Amino acid sequence: MTDPATPPAQPASAVLLDGPWNHRDVAANGARFHIAELGDGPLVLLLHGFPQFWWTWRHQLVALADAGFRAVAMDLRGVGGSDRTPRGYDPANLALDVTGVIRSLGEPDAALVGHDLGGYLAWTAAAMRPKLVRRLAVESMPHPRRWRSAMLRDVKQSRAGSHVWGFQRPWIPERQLTADDGELVARLIQDWSGPRPPEDEALENYRRAMCIPSAAHCAVEPYRWMVRSLARPDGIQFNRRMKRPVRVPTLHLHGSLDPVMRTRSAAGSGEYVEAPYRWRLFDGLGHFPHEEDPVAFSSELINWLKDPEPDR
Repeated sequence: MTDPATPPAQPASAVLLDGPWNHRDVAANGARFHIAELGDGPLVLLLHGFPQFWWTWRHQLVALADAGFRAVAMDLRGVGGSDRTPRGYDPANLALDVTGVIRSLGEPDAALVGHDLGGYLAWTAAAMRPKLVRRLAVESMPHPRRWRSAMLRDVKQSRAGSHVWGFQRPWIPERQLTADDGELVARLIQDWSGPRPPEDEALENYRRAMCIPSAAHCAVEPYRWMVRSLARPDGIQFNRRMKRPVRVPTLHLHGSLDPVMRTRSAAGSGEYVEAPYRWRLFDGLGHFPHEEDPVAFSSELINWLKDPEPDR
């Protein structure tokens, strides 16, 4: 009898989904990263969160390209079609992956758009490599210092982010994420969404991507670092580095029904931005506004990207 916790491995080609975009690999920061790209114009680099991969931005790739941008969605280190390296999952190094991809694409800078973990890394990249970030849009994730404070001091936020604490166990999270062909992945996305979760086809794609060998382990490693480093010198140093203000126009997007990251936790991140900062709350949406209502999300994002005075 087959152990349900050990599903048939999915090939990395499972994430090379067809569409109007082009797939290719780029080298950056000592690793290889898979990207999907579409359109010409100023670069907009899209960073996915957990438990997803580049395909979560399929609607935005088309909308941004139609609006005159070069839209690129990358798979983060260890996820999707990118290299699954044995180490390098701290946010400072992952942010260097992001800025390295910008350089590898031959661009002087990019507008960064990040969701969930991708948003955490977008905040980090904007603070660490400000010359490479033209604008910053973050969805469903507070500034890293706000995240740290909320998880440690707000009982309700700590409970809402209970999966992060659960990831600290060795090997068990990986087995849970891949059991029954990734059934937990689909359940998490449904539970974290508002009334309009992603369609079944999308959930099936996310399940397959998580079952690529080592992908589940790599997907939870950043969260292990975020918790285990709280009292370590490297974590304390990172928290200090993130005091450096963001000095590019910033759009902060959030769903009012997000059960994973409370609105109260995300709001207030503007205190770390010394530039035009715009807060946008999507009423009736959960943790994935860009998938739950892609038209509203894309319109908000594109209007802001094209706005020459985003502080209005």
